Amino acid sequence: MKKQLWVIIVSTVMVIFSAGSVWAHFGMVASSDSMVMQDDEKTIDIRLSFSHPFEMVGMELLKPKSFSVAANGEKISLTTRLNETRIMGHKAWETSYTIKRPGVYMFYMEPKPYWEPAEDCFIVHYTKTVVTAFGVDDGWDAEIGLKTEIVPLSKPYGLYSGNVFQGIIKLDGKIVPFAEVEVEFYNKSKRFKAPTDYMITQTIKADQNGVFTYAAPWAGWWGFAALNTADYKLKKDGKDKDVEIGAVIWVEFQEPIF
Repeated sequence: MKKQLWVIIVSTVMVIFSAGSVWAHFGMVASSDSMVMQDDEKTIDIRLSFSHPFEMVGMELLKPKSFSVAANGEKISLTTRLNETRIMGHKAWETSYTIKRPGVYMFYMEPKPYWEPAEDCFIVHYTKTVVTAFGVDDGWDAEIGLKTEIVPLSKPYGLYSGNVFQGIIKLDGKIVPFAEVEVEFYNKSKRFKAPTDYMITQTIKADQNGVFTYAAPWAGWWGFAALNTADYKLKKDGKDKDVEIGAVIWVEFQEPIF
């Protein structure tokens, strides 16, 4: 009996450890539309969360340190416009934004540090998504100037499923050679199931120039997270702990209309 109980305990711990080590964390900035085509103003919805998006397992997102939009040469803070909501059963944030002018709109957040005991570190994901409006098709490769950032080398909208997306990883404005990039699908409808845990998160590495390449196999929103360790530490229970900083971008791929 004791032996059977021990086997059950060990097996349970191994499953939990396996899931925690395989599932990737993703800051999320999700827009209700990545391409606004009307020639008059339109209101879009923006939702901010923190999760394992393929498995649809949410985590608490404290109100972000900052949330802003960069467009037409301006950066406007939207932090005070955030309203608390629930996404995947956990605290998240949302707001609406009315687009009145043509342009490329970059929505981005800097969250407060999230303590992850399974990894014994804090997590800060600088997360953004790009929305184009009213026919504008340039400026999508602009750099916001975040602590760490994925700068697109492919348009981060107007992509078919199967298209390649490329980005260059920067940290403090400098490229990061051979950085690891985690890729995960926002499985909102829970339509997809991974054959094994190894396929929940796709992992690739940037080349010597900090450039990564990924072809999305099907339509929907895909998250790309380039991970590095910060050059500072934060205190937890009086001890210095590492900080994982991620440059995250969310990109929508679509199917053609037949």
